[in-house]
Amino acid sequence: MAEDARRYAEIMLGRDTASRGLGIELRDVGPGWAVLAMVVRDDMLNGYELVHGGLLASLADSAFAVACNTYGEITVAAGFDITFLESGKAGDELTAHAVERARRGRSGLYDVTVTRQDGTVLAEFRGRSRSLGRPIS
Repeated sequence: MAEDARRYAEIMLGRDTASRGLGIELRDVGPGWAVLAMVVRDDMLNGYELVHGGLLASLADSAFAVACNTYGEITVAAGFDITFLESGKAGDELTAHAVERARRGRSGLYDVTVTRQDGTVLAEFRGRSRSLGRPIS
């Protein structure tokens, strides 16, 4: 099952030009969970030289997407909420740990914690997914 999860993650991320453009990398994956990372570049900063919230959310959203697509069905976001707790800056390596909390029928619920390299939690994300009922190929 873990091998299948990795294969589905690699297929999806291979087609994900947005995540690739942000330098997001797959660190680990298994059924219902994923770990992705990115390094904050200068072009990812807001006017206060802190990581732009939308880009931090993009990292969390990508981890969420990988986690909910590990079962081989095309699954998309139905919505998400994010709470920012701390700021990141240029050079920080951010890691997003996504984990499935519930999966019923075509719907799922996932939590993602985004940390920087020193372990500080920058954001907590909760995503709601919806399977389209079509296989990933």
